[in-house]
This record gives sequence, structure tokens and C-alpha cells, in this order.
Amino acid sequence: MSEALRPVPRHVAIIMDGNGRWANARGEQRMYGHARGEAALFDVVEGAIELGLEWLTVYAFSTENWSRPDDEVAFLMQFNEDLLLRRRDELNGMGVRVIFIGDRNDPRVSDRLRGHIADTEALTAGNDTLHLVFAFNYGGRREITEAARALARRAADGTLDPADIDIGHVAASLYAPDMPDPDLVIRSSGEIRVSNFLLWQAAYAEFSFPETLWPDFRREHLAACVEDYRRRGRRFGGVATG
Repeated sequence: MSEALRPVPRHVAIIMDGNGRWANARGEQRMYGHARGEAALFDVVEGAIELGLEWLTVYAFSTENWSRPDDEVAFLMQFNEDLLLRRRDELNGMGVRVIFIGDRNDPRVSDRLRGHIADTEALTAGNDTLHLVFAFNYGGRREITEAARALARRAADGTLDPADIDIGHVAASLYAPDMPDPDLVIRSSGEIRVSNFLLWQAAYAEFSFPETLWPDFRREHLAACVEDYRRRGRRFGGVATG
């Protein structure tokens, strides 16, 4: 009898890692790898739709990435801006809703980029074929800290009793409270770490660490990770049955 497979995950989150190593291996600067990663991203988006995923979150820029060389940071800021301008009509035509999570109000993020983010979210707000979430200027610890501050303010102004604060209150105070927790987190390049990504939401996620560097990652790699996920048993802290 063949093994029963669990359903396709509702939400897959990806740490797009390996751009710099991919470029270095070809004698190019790191920025070349970032640019080539765009093709990987959009092939994976199409693959996610083919697989029937509802949510796809990608780690576009972390709060720690500001420590990279100035020229690389400047490139990534401009790249994200250009990507939205080049691709948002295409994404809208595919029925993709684009959502950004993270601190877009950071003064280091330009007003122009903030405007493109808001325009893209507004343009695609009515779509539901796939929710594509860009974690931009994002850090899991910062997200949880900001949620704690929001709850502290409510407690201080008397609208929330501290004794009533529970997991639901924290979850509702995160950047995207309507976003379901990821079922599967993938990190390309073979590195085995989470790098401050979706720390709260990924509490019970399955993880996959394929060795493929991000610029070479394609929909078939996503499909292989999803197939592996479907063969796993998820217990959420309980005991396996059967």
C-alpha cells in the first residue's frame, strides 16, 4: 500500500540564500548574484501557483543586512525598487497579492521605495491566487519586540489587562496578523540556520535545507521540498498516531 501523503502546505516561506557565493564562484561581484536571483524568484512564484500554495513568503532584506558594505546595501535598495516597477503589473496579471512585512518606516528606506511598496500593495490588494509576502527590513526579534511594545501601550492606557495577554494577543500584534503560520520553511544553499526569520510564526514549521544556491533554484526544487514535506508527520508537540 502506498504511503498516504499529507496535503500541500498552505504557506511556504523561503530564505533566499546563496547569491553571493553563486556570484563569487563565477568571478563576479555579489550584486550580480542578487540580480540573477530575480529569475529564481519568479520561477518559484509560478511554481507556487502550479502547486496550489496560498501563501509564499520570501526573505528579501533583513534588519541585519544594513551591516553589509554600503555599495551592496545601495544596490539592494535600488534593486527592490526596480523590481516592483518592472514586475508589479505582471504579478497583478497573475492574480498575485503582494504584501510587505517589516519596518518600512525606517528612515534609511527612501520615500520613493516606500511609495512603490504602497502602490504595489494597493494595486494587487484584490488578488487571491497567491499571497506573496516580502519580508523587507525584517527581523523576527524586532517584530516580536514591536508587538510587545504595542501590548504594553494598551496595558498602560487601560484598554488591555496585562493578566489577559495570551498567545492570541501577541499574534494579533505582529506585522501581518492575518498571515497563516508557515507550514514549511526552506533555506537554499545548504546553510542550516534561521537567521532571525519568522521566529514566532515558524514555531511548528517543518524545515528544508536544499544545497542549491538561490540563483539556481527553480520550481522543481520547490516541488521537491513540498513533496518531502508531504511525506513527513507533523505532531505539533503531540504524539504520533497510527
